[in-house]
Amino acid sequence: MPMKGRYPIRRTLQYLQKGEIVFKKYVRIMTVNYNTHGELSEGARKFVFFSIPQIQYKNPWVQIVMFKNMTPSPFLKFYLDDGEQVLVDVEGKDYKNIVEHVKYILGKSQETLKEEEQARMVLSSPANFGPKKYYLRECMCEVEGQVPCPGVVPLPKEMTGKYRASHKEGTEV
Repeated sequence: MPMKGRYPIRRTLQYLQKGEIVFKKYVRIMTVNYNTHGELSEGARKFVFFSIPQIQYKNPWVQIVMFKNMTPSPFLKFYLDDGEQVLVDVEGKDYKNIVEHVKYILGKSQETLKEEEQARMVLSSPANFGPKKYYLRECMCEVEGQVPCPGVVPLPKEMTGKYRASHKEGTEV
């Protein structure tokens, strides 16, 4: 993607992945009401400019709607699964304060994010094997550097149990 436009860094994958806000599963819609002019909406404008792309990337299931110049004071409104609405007043707040406040009231905690990441890592670990439906590999022999399956390639005699047992009996006698 060409680096053109206002702050093209906002469209890079690295920037989008650094987003702090991951909403809880019950958040469905987020509306942002702000004005394009005026000092009271400065934090909301910066929030929309810098944080909304990250929020969209981290929360693809959340619908985000922006309303410009339709209200005298800026605010955020969240619509939840059960029909409840959460209203956040952002008038006169800095955009970093807005991010922290939204993360505190509707975002997942760091512990929850770490647990989910750990669960994802356990499932995608290359050390695990089983049915292809659930794991990356069906058999240990698919891992590079491992001995191939004896059903496909015969094992050397020294590695078979029959050879070892007969060799042991021969040396003891």
